[in-house]
Amino acid sequence: MATSTQHSKKYVLDCQYIYRGFSGNGATNSQKLVEILTSRNSEELRLIRQTYHALYNQDLLHLLSNCLKNNKFARAAYLRLREPHERDAEIVRGALFGGIVDVDTLTEIICTRPSTELRAVRQAFRALYNSSVEQDITLKTNGNLKELLVAVLNSSQIDGARVDMSMAMCDAKVLFEAIESGKSIDKKTIISLLSLRTTAQLNAILLCYKQLYGPEFSKSLKREKCGMFGKELCTIITCLQHPEKYFVKQLRRALKNGNIRDTLTRVIVTRSGISLKDINSAFTAKTGWSLESLVRSEFNSNDKTNGLVAEFLIALLKRC
Repeated sequence: MATSTQHSKKYVLDCQYIYRGFSGNGATNSQKLVEILTSRNSEELRLIRQTYHALYNQDLLHLLSNCLKNNKFARAAYLRLREPHERDAEIVRGALFGGIVDVDTLTEIICTRPSTELRAVRQAFRALYNSSVEQDITLKTNGNLKELLVAVLNSSQIDGARVDMSMAMCDAKVLFEAIESGKSIDKKTIISLLSLRTTAQLNAILLCYKQLYGPEFSKSLKREKCGMFGKELCTIITCLQHPEKYFVKQLRRALKNGNIRDTLTRVIVTRSGISLKDINSAFTAKTGWSLESLVRSEFNSNDKTNGLVAEFLIALLKRC
């Protein structure tokens, strides 16, 4: 009982700092606010949201969402406090209906999450938007990418966490035939395989493919006979097999396009505690920069809000 009471007091204090930080009612200790938002685990963050509602009769996420346009730190805090599967569902929705379809972010969410997480994202998407993510992707995208993304989404419906290496070996041979037989690639067979295997099973297939035939499957897709389908499939395969490489590609693309702050924030927050260490290592190997140095470079510390976002992201990086 004493421990429970101590926890309750801690969350009340956390909520008071958050309230002062985002409601505009009184000064706040920004360092303490950053500490709260970066050091609490997912269960603690859930309890903070519940305590906040009990104290102030207000949804904390709703409060933060009202600040998003004018406060980059509120955006980072919102992403951190949102349930991961609901957050991913919202990112997918924004990528589809935020103006021009953001196929890169769609691919990021759909193809770097394991099947169990993707299943939860699909369920959250339906609950939040009364629509299926497959249906909306079919509506807003076209061509090979649509078929590939829907196939990966369908694979999340397959039950079973166990990887079957015998099946993976057989499927690797099917993939080889789909690439090597005939004058063109057998798209139908590949899409069918993608839609009927979990992400863990697909990674086993790709491992078996390399063991049997030498090069990785993705390298086999770079030949002229594979065409645009091969290029887009190669991106999907990279996400499934080496997700950290795709995140590095996303960050480098964002640097070039001038939207690095939003992408950097999304990647660091959504991958914190999951694969952020691997992404940081891959980014450093590719560019010579650490993600921390990139954050310091891109978020001007002379601007109070940007400086706060930088502190927040660096704190998450130091915990990876």
